[in-house]
Amino acid sequence: MEVSKVGIVGAGQMGNGIAHVFALAGYDVMMTDIDRDALDRAVAQIDQNLERQVSREKINADAKTDAMRRISTTLDLPELGTTDLVIEAATERETIKTAIFEDLVPHLQPHTILTSNTSSISITRLASRTDRPEKFMGFHFMNPVPVMQLVELIRGIATDEPTFKTCLGVVDKLGKTAASAEDFPAFIVNRILMPMINEAVYTLYEGVGSVKSIDESLRLGANHPMGPLELADFIGLDTCLAIMNVLHDGLADTKYRPCPLLTKYVEAGWLGRKTQRGFYDYRQDPPTPTR
Repeated sequence: MEVSKVGIVGAGQMGNGIAHVFALAGYDVMMTDIDRDALDRAVAQIDQNLERQVSREKINADAKTDAMRRISTTLDLPELGTTDLVIEAATERETIKTAIFEDLVPHLQPHTILTSNTSSISITRLASRTDRPEKFMGFHFMNPVPVMQLVELIRGIATDEPTFKTCLGVVDKLGKTAASAEDFPAFIVNRILMPMINEAVYTLYEGVGSVKSIDESLRLGANHPMGPLELADFIGLDTCLAIMNVLHDGLADTKYRPCPLLTKYVEAGWLGRKTQRGFYDYRQDPPTPTR
């Protein structure tokens, strides 16, 4: 199937990044959110990020102008019914995602492919709440979307081959690389990454090392570009906890038990960069460890 118009549900960090790369690749993009201010901020962020690409000579000014022209916004979720492909990029909570699909499905065209940018939730289970499980799959982008080259494509038990092939072609047109993952909790990247972050939090919790020493050890000792606690702050500690809970519940293995300290930070509302405090305090420059 030919995809020309793409709908994106959610104008947060992931949603605006996804809109950015699709518009730049020549797709018409319609982005929706429940908050007009969120949509306005997303468009401004996309404009700023495209301008940064122009200044670095990654793209030219005409490409930026064309990309911005292809992006439209709406507060009316049913308007996405005119699109060929929908990517849900709302909060990583299953109840929210299923409510979105239930509201959207009656307005979709018969051929429209429905996907989720979920980083951990069962694609088969999400698909079962729609009228098109065969045209439903996971379309998981990495953050930040314009920079990261990988996209995980996750087939549910009912996803048909034409749907997979269409999404594979879309990833190729975006200039990114697809990794095909089976529909098990957290898929590939987060199945490996989140337990590492969780173990770093345990290392802090048990007093083996400080925030600074843990992050320095992984940056300099394992050549990671960012320490695991700094990375957790970048991702969002609430998202990290949600994925660990999905792993723990879905695989019933104690090795995926979320660290109590991670839970405590989330309970405090210290979610990382987006709330200005997590394992680091971002109200100071440079950010200082909170433990």
